[in-house]
Amino acid sequence: MTQTQRLPVPQQVAWDALNDTALLKQCIPGCESIEPDGDNAYQLALTAAVGPVKARFKGRMALQDIQAPESYTIQFDGQGGAAGFGKGSAQVKLTPEGDETLLTYVVHAQVGGKIAQIGSRLVDAAARKMADTFFARFTEAVGGGGANEDDDNTETEQSADAGKTTDGGDDTGTKRKRSWTAWISKS
Repeated sequence: MTQTQRLPVPQQVAWDALNDTALLKQCIPGCESIEPDGDNAYQLALTAAVGPVKARFKGRMALQDIQAPESYTIQFDGQGGAAGFGKGSAQVKLTPEGDETLLTYVVHAQVGGKIAQIGSRLVDAAARKMADTFFARFTEAVGGGGANEDDDNTETEQSADAGKTTDGGDDTGTKRKRSWTAWISKS
């Protein structure tokens, strides 16, 4: 998985935030704990759902190839009991762009157990959803404004859902909102 995120803060602020375990705990979906485990290493516990499989994962992450405040590599390994395991690495790079920072990451991961049986599409979708949730929370925490973009997307998605009428048809434009509103009013 490869993705780039625009953070509304300077590079050093982004770097400091990415190394703040209390902040990361708040931003990582399902994160229960992040505890130091040696130099640049941490023990993590989190609950995650991948398709129909929901499990508590315990694992370790270590930061390597640290080039502050520009980049590092995260090595991770987690066990979810009967649900399976995940392991891999993520290369994270911060590039200054004016008063903002572009964060680019490339993740290589392997999964096994029940999670692997679900199929790569569901695993990829779950990973993408976790990443999107993390970055929405992270962007909001470090500089605000990130949630506004997500709110706009949510509003657009809600407007699209609003077009569904009781007879299963799909209206468009302003009429769509009126038919949905009228349906709610009748309830």
